[in-house]
Amino acid sequence: MVSLIDVAKRLVLGRPFRSDRLGETLLPKRLALPIFASDALSSVAYATQEILLILTLGGLSYLHLMPIPAGGVVVLLAVVALSYRQVVQAYPSGGGSYQVVAENLGDFPGLIVAAALLVDYVMTVAVSVSAGVDNIISAIPDLNPYRVAINLGFILFLTAMNLRGVRESGRAFAIPTYAFIAAVFVMVAVGLTQTFTGHTPMAESAHYEIRPEQTGLSGVALAFLLLRAFSSGCTALTGAEAVSNGVPAFRKPKALNAARTMTWMGVIAIGMFAGVTALALITKTKVTENTCDIIGFPGNCNTAAQKTVIAQVSASVFGGSSFPFYFVMVTTALILILAANTAYNGFPPLNSILAQRRYMPRQLHTRGDRLAFSNGIILLAVVAAALIYAFGGSTTRLIQLYILGVFTSFTLCQTGMVRHWNRALRTADTAKERLRIHRARAINAFGACFTGVVLVVVLITKFTHGAYLVVIAIPVLVALMWSIHRHYTAVRAELEIDPDDLETLPGRMHALVLVSGWHKATQRAIQFARATRPDSLTAVTVNVDDADTRHLVQDWERNHVGIPLKVIESPYREVTRPVIEEIKRQRKSRPRDVVSVFIPEYVVGHWWENLLHNQSSLRLKARLLFEPGVMVTSVPWQLHSSRARYQLPVEHRPGEIRRGITGSDNLPGSGAA
Repeated sequence: MVSLIDVAKRLVLGRPFRSDRLGETLLPKRLALPIFASDALSSVAYATQEILLILTLGGLSYLHLMPIPAGGVVVLLAVVALSYRQVVQAYPSGGGSYQVVAENLGDFPGLIVAAALLVDYVMTVAVSVSAGVDNIISAIPDLNPYRVAINLGFILFLTAMNLRGVRESGRAFAIPTYAFIAAVFVMVAVGLTQTFTGHTPMAESAHYEIRPEQTGLSGVALAFLLLRAFSSGCTALTGAEAVSNGVPAFRKPKALNAARTMTWMGVIAIGMFAGVTALALITKTKVTENTCDIIGFPGNCNTAAQKTVIAQVSASVFGGSSFPFYFVMVTTALILILAANTAYNGFPPLNSILAQRRYMPRQLHTRGDRLAFSNGIILLAVVAAALIYAFGGSTTRLIQLYILGVFTSFTLCQTGMVRHWNRALRTADTAKERLRIHRARAINAFGACFTGVVLVVVLITKFTHGAYLVVIAIPVLVALMWSIHRHYTAVRAELEIDPDDLETLPGRMHALVLVSGWHKATQRAIQFARATRPDSLTAVTVNVDDADTRHLVQDWERNHVGIPLKVIESPYREVTRPVIEEIKRQRKSRPRDVVSVFIPEYVVGHWWENLLHNQSSLRLKARLLFEPGVMVTSVPWQLHSSRARYQLPVEHRPGEIRRGITGSDNLPGSGAA
């Protein structure tokens, strides 16, 4: 009999994979690109918009400066892509920024990077899904009241897909990713062709006026506005490091395939970002942080949502009711939502590495039924869903918490790579090898300086707009991981056997069987206790009801059980405290003696039956665990409802049936060696 939970699990996740099938889940480059690069590629859908949101704070007079921050973003994309090519080739075992920093700069900087990446992965899910829902609402405005529910539904879908395993999620996400790339490049090509042929497309917001929140900016104030616009546009770099974290998921040669995927990601992202930004300028697209700052906005500015930049550009190129427009919007929404998959493929492996090094709970290190890090996937989904709920699914509010962690990991990673190449130079044998190392070190050194400057800019310009929460969250996470590590270290030290420790055996072993009535479960517990051949064996019952206790004593004498029955009085009708006190009295006179407590328990087949049995035994076992010199043995009695439910089917390995190995050979008690 299979439970409904098991059926639902198999429907959502599929059949479990054996551990030796891990190699079958490795990815070719065509699937690795949509899995690991979808976040960086999808950023194109909102990076241009983030620049416009800042420039329009000064009204229309500063929109002509858009190429300056956009050009900085393009250069930064190229630098980061080149820098991380060196990372994937030097560290093909994965771990990305965390492993680079931990090995080259030390454990504490490594934890800073790990905390920054964990925050970034959570924000990737929240921002990508909310931005995708924004584009859906741009096409279907009536869905705006259901924004949060739609966001949570997509997170649930992504979680289920990733629990099925990376290869299956790669197949599901490949088509939308490639469709989005094609849609954007076609839109850019058509828009530029229309412009060069004298039919310049115009956005629906081209005739809007904007009420400026800041006027008369010049000198330092203008420079600060441009820096803030640049830092907002740097959202185009989110997820750029994901390939370096996922190198082990590539097919061999892993490092080479990952490096090529990184190059293609950089080229495609730069091309799409530059094209969308150029069309936004050509079509005079406008978007503001506060909808009511738009003069001429149709509808209620307090409740109606603005159309996204990519929606306005697509509508101006193809027409707002055409099939190509809806195709762009659908693929944009899909890629933004599926871009969260980058975090699903980065967050769990990073947690697994941290757990292996005992900076995270060990449960995050193991793989689930489908060879995915299930616990990490579920943890990511829960935290991201909580953020979306707390911020009402608002991309504008969520994105202020974004990218600070990205550039923290960028900067420390590139600095760690410089130290890595310095060490490599000491062992380089040939002039060709030394030249290659010098070139790689120069790339990483420039990347460290450039991303370091960007980190300072992002911190200054976004601090008061929400980034301060990340500044608080990263130290808190570092402290948490350090505390976990200290706990595991202390436990290991406490359990380590010292050569001076004497292997002293217990003096004697006393067995206590806890009984509440004379029945089959009690009889089995006594038989088990006798099989251990203790020095003394006593049955113990707690008198919480005089009539029941008298009945038990009569049954005991009538059946000639053969061991003494001790009745412990309990005037306050407690069970746990009297038993503990009795055990303490026995051990007080002989501290070297061991007491083994046998507790009969019913095994039931339905969850609701657990509510009817075993509550007192569970409390007693939990309390006995804290008593030194006490062993607790549960003696199960399987009720009929449990037997059919937990008869697990036997799965044969290839060739077992041909060799005459039957299912009964593998069952307990079948006589198999």
